[in-house]
Amino acid sequence: MSLNLDLEEIKKFWPKDAPNLKSVPKYVNKYKKDLIVIKYGGNVLIDRQIFNNFINDINILNKLGLSIIVVHGGGPRIERELKKKKIKSEFINGLRVTSQDIIETVEKVLIEFNEDIVNSLKKKGSNATSVHTKLNNIMSVVPDSPELGFVGIPNKINTDYIEELINNKHIPIVAPLGLDKNNQTYNINGDSAASAIAKKLKSRRLLLMTNVEGVYDDRKNLISEIKPFDIENLVNLKIVQGGMIPKIKNCIDAVENGVRGVVILDGRKPHSILFEIFSDKGAGTLIRK
Repeated sequence: MSLNLDLEEIKKFWPKDAPNLKSVPKYVNKYKKDLIVIKYGGNVLIDRQIFNNFINDINILNKLGLSIIVVHGGGPRIERELKKKKIKSEFINGLRVTSQDIIETVEKVLIEFNEDIVNSLKKKGSNATSVHTKLNNIMSVVPDSPELGFVGIPNKINTDYIEELINNKHIPIVAPLGLDKNNQTYNINGDSAASAIAKKLKSRRLLLMTNVEGVYDDRKNLISEIKPFDIENLVNLKIVQGGMIPKIKNCIDAVENGVRGVVILDGRKPHSILFEIFSDKGAGTLIRK
């Protein structure tokens, strides 16, 4: 197929406010043999318009033949459901203390959200497959710490199943849940789940979609690219603080263990995924060696 015909085909579904259409084949060629893991935070996806934009962009990546895995969060939806049940949440270092009552709610909400993403992609024509504790579970876990309850750390990932889906042109949609040796369900931090999968599969990129533009320097300017050592300094100097710290630790861990680059970017911005993948400038902050 000629480049011109490629562009004519892509033009039919390429958004007008996305990166330059002419550069798309170059980047498709760049990533076509690689894997991209995309983690979409639940804080971002609670807005339906942003959710629909996300679905459209994932569908575009699929049409272009790129190999992607989506790991989603669900914090606000979980919080909303717990409030309905009058169950109060406690957090330790940004992680939800998860009792038996809470894990049942967490699992239910995340699976419902997972199916929402899968069905929305199928309506667009993309083959997407649910991956969670009740269907095709891929993550085995060990408990994080006793005070956190049913919060787990991935210790084994069934990559064979994920690779089979990708080879069959399906998009795995992974809920951050796992099972221990007794088949007990555990909640997993979404960034940790995405990082564990990206490390195991040695993905070219791990995109962490969140509700900030990326990482800022001491003058509040967005940093476009940074090395692990330098970003650790920002943490030590307290320029990076609060909820961004565990995210940064996951980024550094991923880059130090086989992922070629991790990007923190703003999932609220239209087509931020497309701008990251299909432009030299990118979007957000790229962390790589």
